[in-house]
Amino acid sequence: MVSFSGKVIPLDINSEMRNSYLDYAMSVIVGRALPDVRDGLKPVHRRILYSVHELGLTPDKAYRKSAGIVGKVMQDFHPHGDAAIYDAMVRLAQDFSSRYPLIQGHGNFGSVDGDPPAAMRYTEARMAKITMEMLADIEKETVDFVPNYDSRTQEPSILPAKIPNLLINGSSGIAVGMATNIPPHNLGEVVDGVLMMIDNPNTTADDLMKIIKGPDFPTGAKIMGREGIKSAYRTGRGSIKMRAQATIETKQNGRQVIIVNEIPYQVNKAKLIEKIAELVRDKKIEGISDLRDESDRRGMRIVIELKKDANPNVILNLLYKHTQMQESFGVIMLALVNNQPKVLNLPQVIFYYLEHQKDVITRRTRYELKKAEARAHIVEGLRIALANLDEVIKIIRESRNTDEAKKGLVNNFELTEIQAEAIVEMRLRSLTGLEVEKLEKEYKELLAKINYLRSVLADEKKVLGIIRKNYLRLRKNLQIPGGQLLVMSRLETLTLKIL
Repeated sequence: MVSFSGKVIPLDINSEMRNSYLDYAMSVIVGRALPDVRDGLKPVHRRILYSVHELGLTPDKAYRKSAGIVGKVMQDFHPHGDAAIYDAMVRLAQDFSSRYPLIQGHGNFGSVDGDPPAAMRYTEARMAKITMEMLADIEKETVDFVPNYDSRTQEPSILPAKIPNLLINGSSGIAVGMATNIPPHNLGEVVDGVLMMIDNPNTTADDLMKIIKGPDFPTGAKIMGREGIKSAYRTGRGSIKMRAQATIETKQNGRQVIIVNEIPYQVNKAKLIEKIAELVRDKKIEGISDLRDESDRRGMRIVIELKKDANPNVILNLLYKHTQMQESFGVIMLALVNNQPKVLNLPQVIFYYLEHQKDVITRRTRYELKKAEARAHIVEGLRIALANLDEVIKIIRESRNTDEAKKGLVNNFELTEIQAEAIVEMRLRSLTGLEVEKLEKEYKELLAKINYLRSVLADEKKVLGIIRKNYLRLRKNLQIPGGQLLVMSRLETLTLKIL
């Protein structure tokens, strides 16, 4: 190797290749492909949500052009291609990809048929309502901020994440030598699971499975059997078999039709229909007379009309066997724990998430205590000034400038510089009886708040109590944008035999 000074430095090519590849692999693992167990986000998703937060695009504000959001992310936090950033943002907005979309999209954001989204210059976006919980209290020193790629500004290393995003939205990614594939879950069930872990830290996977019945995929469908779920929750690895939700109906002419209303997660509906048509054309499946897609805004509806003498159960089982109407989801619950990739079972995922929440609440409490103590310090100075009002006015009037007045107050009443500054800037209206009463009331409230915050920092049970209160509030208000109540897990156990 030739150094900058022009000297030739001998290197062993084996060790150099090994070290360079290891650096590359760790960069991909930590900085790109795997989610953090605490907020369930990869760096690009975290940067998108923080950028939307910085732009002030809350759910009650107007939508903003996607191109502007992507530009903000690329300029300040993620110096990669705009297409990659936009693709990541689109996925956050797709209700068939994310169980609880973190971005509200306006315009064409693609479809379950595999249609691509419109160009970023045409679509608009803003923060989803549930994302407010992901970013809540971020300004209260609850998480660490690190320099961005060019040290021009700072970005959060993690989000406060008051919702267990890793479980409710899942994640998938391929790193170097490892991959993650975590299914989404029902928020109501996961919240109950978190509450169970708060009450009993020794909760097992089997205990949690009484509440968290299984994954809750955004496209619905059925889960066949429980063994795959048990394996995934106990060990972090398992295979879950998904089957399309289909019903058999009889038409007025006596012929029967198969209606498919839900398909397995991550299955392309258009390609599924093409595959069925191909099987009929090649006569691998006989008995189907017509096939059409009647899906609309109200939901999915694939209609498979059968011939008069066809057995619908036989055809349905053949469809499960030969098409993606039945598919497997390979669970690998791999996430970053302290920047180290680790396969986690269900209790471990919730445990590490709760540890993060305890840290967030503790840091927020310290921040609020610092602010309350700073305000109480100023109010104490104002109370001293009001108790010695005539002398304070005399010192200020006889002083040539503000600095001299502050120095006189400090020397005569043993005040601090901050207290003296507050007294000098005090308005005359603060001298009225009503304002004095307000000041006394504020002082008592501040002392009570300080005592409470100190007690929280001294008792982990109170920290857990605050976390519990937050999740009880979440469970009470389990609503997604649009006002629709969250549905329970679509979990059924069937014993139909596949032909």
